[in-house]
Amino acid sequence: MVFSSAVSALAHITPLLLQAQQPLIKRFEPTLINFLMLSFLLFVVGVAGVLSRRNIIVIFMSIELILNAVNLNLIAFSRYLEINKDALAGKGLAVDSLAGPVFTIFIIVVAAAEAAVGLGIVIAMFRNRETVAIDEIDLLKW
Repeated sequence: MVFSSAVSALAHITPLLLQAQQPLIKRFEPTLINFLMLSFLLFVVGVAGVLSRRNIIVIFMSIELILNAVNLNLIAFSRYLEINKDALAGKGLAVDSLAGPVFTIFIIVVAAAEAAVGLGIVIAMFRNRETVAIDEIDLLKW
C-alpha cells in the first residue's frame, strides 16, 4: 500500500522534474489547453455577468468579455494550426494561418460598433427615463 502511494506520488512529480530540465523559454510556453482554459473562464464570467446583472452598462461589458473569449480561441487555434501545419499538410489538409486573425479583427470591429450603438441607446434611455436598470426599461416607446 505504501509502495503504491509512493509510486503514484513519483508519477505526479516526474513530469515536473522533467519540465525543470527544459530551457526557461520552453518551460513557460503556453499550450493550446492554457489558452482554452483562459478563454473558458472569460466566457463563463461574461455569461454570469449577462445573466446576473441588472445594469445595462455591466451587461455590455460582459458581452465584450464573451467576444474577447471568442477572439482568444480564434488566435489560439490559428497559432496551433500554424505550428502543426506540416503534419496537417501530410494528411492532405490545407491550413490558412491568417483565418484566425482576420476573424478576430472582424469581431473587434463588430464589437466596437455594438458598443457605440449600445452606448447611444443607453444615453438616450437615460435622458428619458433617468435610469439604466433593465427592470425599469420595459417599454419600446418613450
